[in-house]
Amino acid sequence: MTDTEAAPAIIRRYFELAGQPDSADYFALFAEDAVVEDESTEYRGIEAIRQWRRSVPLVSYEITDVEDAPAGTVVTATITGDFPGSPFAGLRYRFGDYDDNAIRLLRIAP
Repeated sequence: MTDTEAAPAIIRRYFELAGQPDSADYFALFAEDAVVEDESTEYRGIEAIRQWRRSVPLVSYEITDVEDAPAGTVVTATITGDFPGSPFAGLRYRFGDYDDNAIRLLRIAP
C-alpha cells in the first residue's frame, strides 16, 4: 500500500510535520531518550535529535510504500529538497520502537 494511511497515527504525524520548519509538535513526537540513526550516524536523546534536525535540509516526502515488518514499520519515500541528488528515491524510515505516544527508535537509510 502506498498511502500513509496504512501507517500508525504517530508515523503519519511524523511525515506531516517532518517537511515543515522546526516545531514543538515535531519534537514532541520523540521520547526524551529516543534514538535517531541517519545513515549510520546515531543521535541519542531529544537534544541530539534537535541538533540533527536543524542540520538537515527541509524536504518534501512522497510515500511509496508502508510495510509492517517484525523489526517495526518501514516507510519508503522519495524526498525532494535543496540538496545534491534531489529528488532521492528509495529512502527507508524504519520505526523500530514506538507507541501511540512516542517514537523511541527511528533508522533512516537508503
